[in-house]
Amino acid sequence: MMLLILKLFLAHLIGDFFLQPTNWVKHKEQKKLKSVWLYVHVAVHLALMFVFVWDLSYTPLILGIGLLHLIIDGLKLILQRKKTKRLYFLLDQLFHIISIVGLTALLYVDDFDFSLILDAQLLLLIICVAFLTKPTSIIMKTIFSKWNISKLTKDNESLKDAGTYIGVLERLLVFVFVILGHWEAVGFLITAKSVFRFGDLTASKERKLTEYILIGTLISFGIAIMTSLLYLTLINYV
Repeated sequence: MMLLILKLFLAHLIGDFFLQPTNWVKHKEQKKLKSVWLYVHVAVHLALMFVFVWDLSYTPLILGIGLLHLIIDGLKLILQRKKTKRLYFLLDQLFHIISIVGLTALLYVDDFDFSLILDAQLLLLIICVAFLTKPTSIIMKTIFSKWNISKLTKDNESLKDAGTYIGVLERLLVFVFVILGHWEAVGFLITAKSVFRFGDLTASKERKLTEYILIGTLISFGIAIMTSLLYLTLINYV
């Protein structure tokens, strides 16, 4: 059952974060249930689940998760407002996870194949690595949407999307260091980033920019560390 859940979760991760363009999201927020992209989005999830599971005997489960996904997304679009967008984003993801795990456990509680443990471990690793890339970047962007930081971070001399790539790389490095047991390397990475950022903070003399960088760094490292610890915990059960 664990392997099945991991496959479904990977399908969700790819469908929600990698195969959902920004223009789809904006159109859904404007048109809500009338948006054609809402149903295309659910269709993408269904297709991904069928491909990853590759077993038509699980069709009722996949269709059930697809229906729940549509309901959850629809309710989020109807209920969320500009001020509550961050809250409903987190609730949306939480309910998607609950629907995947809950419905799978309900329908296939006895369906666990120990011969697939290695496959499950590899899939868990892929999910964690994938989560620390674009999905975490989107989560952080959603959190920071509370503040208007575009003026503080606007820099014509900065490389395009450099901050995003730096964040992804640092989270992946933290993940590798933690699962290998090298916590001292995580401390070194935080120190190194602080040293490089010190010049920018001194030059800017902007308290808001300093706070933005500190919050961003702590959230980024915190998510990476929690993901690593969750991986080390779950690896014993798959």
